Amino acid sequence: QVQVVESGGGLVQAGGSLTLSCVISGTIFSINGVGWYRQAPGKQRELVAAISSGGRTTYTDSVKGRFTISQDNASNTVYLQMHSLKPEDTADYYCNGRGQVREGVGFGSWGQGTQVTVSS
Repeated sequence: QVQVVESGGGLVQAGGSLTLSCVISGTIFSINGVGWYRQAPGKQRELVAAISSGGRTTYTDSVKGRFTISQDNASNTVYLQMHSLKPEDTADYYCNGRGQVREGVGFGSWGQGTQVTVSS
């Protein structure tokens, strides 16, 4: 079984910064990639940033230049550094990890989410 736990959310003023953490634990053979998603009230969940096991990153246009995704492979932790936050960044942020629990058996697990609120 794989567990995904996010932390680091909170209330911040516009222009401020937060760093979210996502720890993936349990029976893990390999992790192929991790994505940070967000869902604002009344909106669909969207991909914010993703990182592959090899370190390749991708970002949605609205956060490019402000957010940075990174990983610590030794601890199976993925970070999302968020700078120059805007009120429109307010959302619940979720981490999704994909990989294998053993060779040939994959997993895709979500965390419970962490709330980010940016005040104007």
